Amino acid sequence: MNPNASIDSDLLPDFRNMGVLLRILVFVHLALFVYTLIGLGQWQAWPDNLAASVLWLEFSLLPAVLVLGLANPLLARLDYSRGVAATCVLVALAGTLGHWVLMPGPVNVNALAASAVVIVASALTLLKYFHLRQRALSPRLSEARLAALQARIRPHFLFNSLNAVLSLIRYEPAKAEQVLEDLADLFRVVMKDNRQLSRLDREVELAKRYLNIEMVRLGSRLKVQWNTENMPGDAAVPPLMLQPLVENAVYHGVEPALNPAPIEVHVFRFRDQLHLDVKNPLPPPDAVREHVGNGMALENIRERLLLHFDAEATLTTQAASDYYQVHIVVPYREIAHDDAASPFFGG
Repeated sequence: MNPNASIDSDLLPDFRNMGVLLRILVFVHLALFVYTLIGLGQWQAWPDNLAASVLWLEFSLLPAVLVLGLANPLLARLDYSRGVAATCVLVALAGTLGHWVLMPGPVNVNALAASAVVIVASALTLLKYFHLRQRALSPRLSEARLAALQARIRPHFLFNSLNAVLSLIRYEPAKAEQVLEDLADLFRVVMKDNRQLSRLDREVELAKRYLNIEMVRLGSRLKVQWNTENMPGDAAVPPLMLQPLVENAVYHGVEPALNPAPIEVHVFRFRDQLHLDVKNPLPPPDAVREHVGNGMALENIRERLLLHFDAEATLTTQAASDYYQVHIVVPYREIAHDDAASPFFGG
């Protein structure tokens, strides 16, 4: 995708995304099955006709999908109309080549031309579907962003932070000033348009600023273990993904306990995936709070992961006797510069 494109711009699908590939495979195979049934002269001949059609399809589809995957970074730099044209040219060439490999010998121009027309028509139909789906998802992402905004501005956090600043102004003015700066930076990020992906190092810094504010109020009770030695700072993640998790960890695991265990944050890359773990202690049974913020935040993050990365992202939770853990896995996508990037729509 164009790193500076708006989420409301027309974008080609990410041809390396598993959700996109699955949709392409399902669509073309269903279309082929229906086409084979419609063209049957005798019902008894459908296995042979379907087998011949599938053989042609695989030799045309697989090269086209491979070429699109390899050319995906180049296609992402084109505007939408040129990207559509380039996609059609690439799939026509790759599919025609596969058709020629399947039926070597003297070149049948009419057969190859017919094959190219079918391939281009199928590509345009799929691109139109992905385009409509992107348009349908954009309002949902705006709604998810609004829900994230509402969930993040908790009155108790703002009031507690301001009270902590008031207690510091007379005796530790420099520290009070730093807390106000962290609070301003935090709310500046929360209030801006967060519909684009963000660099992971920026999200970690935001979470640390939030924890600095809470440490003023909670003191030595709040302990955080960061394990980020293998963290790819340039990884693309949804904004406001990590800070809500550590906020929930503080609210549910630290505040109710007198001597809580540390919050553990693990961020690392394994192969082509980014893993993020947030683990917090569970409070004593008599201190459990009736608060839906944890579920709201997790559902909001899960929805934004789905909208940005489709089937390639997962969010799982685990509750044991003494801890609660959230584990997020997203495909590793690089944001080379410190600017936010457009979402890698799954299509």
